[in-house]
Amino acid sequence: MAMYRPEHPNPAARRPRLVVLLLVAFFALQLLVVLAFRAVRPPPAPASASTAVSVPVPVPALLSDGARDSSCGDGLVYIYDLPPVFNQELLGLCDALAPWYSLCPYLANDGLGLPAGGTNLSSVLPPELLPSWYASDQFALEHIVHRRLLSHRCRTTDPARAAAFFVPFYAGLAVGRHLWAANATDADRDRDCVALLAWLHAQPHYKRSHGWDHFIALGRITWDFRRSPDGGWGGSFLTMPGVANVTRLVIERDPWDDMDVGIPYPTGFHPRAAADVRAWQRYVARRPRPRLFAFAGAPRSSIKGDFRALLLSECQAAGEDACGSLDCAEGKCIKNNALVLQLFMGARFCLQPRGDSFTRRSLFDCMVAGAVPVLFWRRSAYQQYGWFLPVDGGREEEWSVFIDRNQLRAGNLTVRGVLAAIPESRVRLMRKRVVKMIPRLVYSADGGEGLGGGMKDAVDVMVDGMVRRAAERRRSWSKT
Repeated sequence: MAMYRPEHPNPAARRPRLVVLLLVAFFALQLLVVLAFRAVRPPPAPASASTAVSVPVPVPALLSDGARDSSCGDGLVYIYDLPPVFNQELLGLCDALAPWYSLCPYLANDGLGLPAGGTNLSSVLPPELLPSWYASDQFALEHIVHRRLLSHRCRTTDPARAAAFFVPFYAGLAVGRHLWAANATDADRDRDCVALLAWLHAQPHYKRSHGWDHFIALGRITWDFRRSPDGGWGGSFLTMPGVANVTRLVIERDPWDDMDVGIPYPTGFHPRAAADVRAWQRYVARRPRPRLFAFAGAPRSSIKGDFRALLLSECQAAGEDACGSLDCAEGKCIKNNALVLQLFMGARFCLQPRGDSFTRRSLFDCMVAGAVPVLFWRRSAYQQYGWFLPVDGGREEEWSVFIDRNQLRAGNLTVRGVLAAIPESRVRLMRKRVVKMIPRLVYSADGGEGLGGGMKDAVDVMVDGMVRRAAERRRSWSKT
């Protein structure tokens, strides 16, 4: 006979018991969650190879990829996680990367160098502007760019969503450590580059595009990677078949190679926010500039007809009231970059001849200081930095002066004569244009959103240019 369980005479009387059971279950679940999180230990901090060097560690994205899409133009950038031998381990060799001085202090703070507050720069800058300045080295660019891209707002960690792929290989450091070594061979200078290409060519996204949507930043001039087949200076990274389709962002490009894109040399100015940039712009715009022009550089006595020696003599002939000069022999300007900054901040124009190659960091030191550059070779800027400096349709005249060096050599004109003939109203407009361009010429110290406020730094310009280039090439693939 089936048992019958009579209904409780008052169904509402069951509710308190039900509530109690639910509360017990809820608190039990909370306890389990707490115990689970306590069981998870944080990952150990990475060991640093040198106390002076901050090794780049992948930074988690601050925003989801989806939140970035609307502000990232043509697409997102994926950053390869290379084996440490191609970047992190090179930083650990900072004492041996350059023959004349240790790069360890200059590779500190993720490549920015030592803060200006503890350097000679503190003697020439207002205290409130010091936090934006560092003792940066021009060869630290690879580390600086990598750091910024790791947390860039347009970074994606999903390669399937990427429009462009960044290869964080510190080729300049890898090749540079062998350039002056007495016993280094061509094989030594190429070894890291060959190994990197072997790794890269095995990646599926490289195989898909053959490198057309890939890019790399190089902290040395292009000629340091273009050794002749007959031997001689430098490595041969950029002449290797496996890198032919990769875009190279390089501080000096080969004007005849469309895969080279010129990017600014690092200066000591690394603002964290747009407000820092605007404060600096106001400072250099209002600063008194008693001298007409200035020149910083070392003469090359071993070169017949050395042009830099000619410019030093031009400066001396103009007199100290019109021109200030700084002899940078024996690395004086590297050891005390405050001298260069102070010199350029006191002049309306600064002379920018070619250096050991056609470009110089001094061009960007000059412009960041708010002075108008005076050029003597078109390859020093006009054929180099098209993504960063307006050079089409004669727009270079808005922010620079070009003087025919042959006319100067022949004595048909003088630097002082050319510059003094420019109307003061035009000089003000040129200086205003230079000051306006400063954000695009510097590398933000902020690891997240960059300068913010709609202001773009040099890395933002790089990303925009690279994803645009990749998109254009992708459209051309679809038509073939």
